[in-house]
Amino acid sequence: MRNQLQTRNQKSLIKDQSLFLNIFWVGFIIFQIAGTLETPGNLNIKILQAFQGLGLILIFTSVIKLKLFKIENTYLRVIFTIYMIWLVIVIARGIEFPPSYDFIKTTLITGGGNDGLVYIAPLIILFPRNAIFYKKLFEVIIFFGVIYLMLDVMFIKNLLHSGEDKLSLGIVEALSGLSIPVAFILLTYLYHSNKKNLLAIGIILITLLFAIIRARRGLIIITSSVIIFSFLLYFFHSKRKIITIYLVILITVLGILYASNIYNINNSKIFSLLVERGTEDTRTGVELYFYDDMKEIDWIIGRGMGGEYYCPDITGDQITNYRNLIETGYLQIILKGGIISLGLLLLMIIPAFIKGIFFSKNLLSTAAGIWILVFMISSYPAIQTWFSLNYFLVWISIGVCFSKKIRNMTDDEIKFELQSAKKI
Repeated sequence: MRNQLQTRNQKSLIKDQSLFLNIFWVGFIIFQIAGTLETPGNLNIKILQAFQGLGLILIFTSVIKLKLFKIENTYLRVIFTIYMIWLVIVIARGIEFPPSYDFIKTTLITGGGNDGLVYIAPLIILFPRNAIFYKKLFEVIIFFGVIYLMLDVMFIKNLLHSGEDKLSLGIVEALSGLSIPVAFILLTYLYHSNKKNLLAIGIILITLLFAIIRARRGLIIITSSVIIFSFLLYFFHSKRKIITIYLVILITVLGILYASNIYNINNSKIFSLLVERGTEDTRTGVELYFYDDMKEIDWIIGRGMGGEYYCPDITGDQITNYRNLIETGYLQIILKGGIISLGLLLLMIIPAFIKGIFFSKNLLSTAAGIWILVFMISSYPAIQTWFSLNYFLVWISIGVCFSKKIRNMTDDEIKFELQSAKKI
């Protein structure tokens, strides 16, 4: 009788967990897509922001109801707790008293350099680390990928616009927030069907193509990195290594011949903007202003959530001489939370990717380690700390890599767990 009661309670908890996870992801999908559609500017901004508000209500409601898990690893639990306390201080230093409507909207919805949600994003590490959560995560990633393709079709004229057009650049960057997470499907290809893997390959290659056309060098580095790491994972796990090697060599040789004998890259409309901006230095001036304006105490503790730095004459349409964003990701972290914030973050992500890549028995943990490594690599050419699925995956990956239980599971065990979760 007691065993039956325990089984019923367990099933009830699992159903509740699944329900609240569904609400969370629905809210996040609404929030993310509405925020993405704000960039083109051809839809009513107020309506989109209302949808973002609805998404936030669903997110916060589900998190309150969802039973958060304790971090088992003592080291991670201590550093993470200190890190979150420090982020609360960073937020507190940027809060406006009394908070106005514009301040609340900027902090929770319009984001940018004053994005307050980015400081609560790490809490996703406390979400259940089980097959139900990962199954839903994979489904959301695929859904974002499909939406990305649909929006590509919708804004294809902007994406293929010749010359350096700010709207086109903004659309490419905004849409990449939906497509980049799809790379996690490639890194965990063993757990997905061939159709999903092929879809993921197509989405990442399209993202890379548009990044090249619009000369988004940071985005090129990110997409290229995940493509290379995905290939390496496939190579080391594949039983058809010889065929893979020959295929790569063949494609490389054909690509070189095509580029050298048929394709004149300097005259190409596709690559012309990239070639033009290839040696252009758009960072040094901004970084020098940043270094000049930051005092010693600012380097240590940052300037808080609303922190800005003096940076005149960088863009022709800037409203003031102060900016709350710097495109170098590591400097953005320092601007807001100082070296303390960056140091605490590194104390978590460095051991995490080492554990995931070198001390795991399955592809999920290895992929998580690689995702963290790509985050570290791409945090120089671009800001990676956004309230986004990409950033969520960093913290989810940290949780995976620090979990000895998950790292010691075999791929067959993970496949079985994911298959079982589909029945719930």
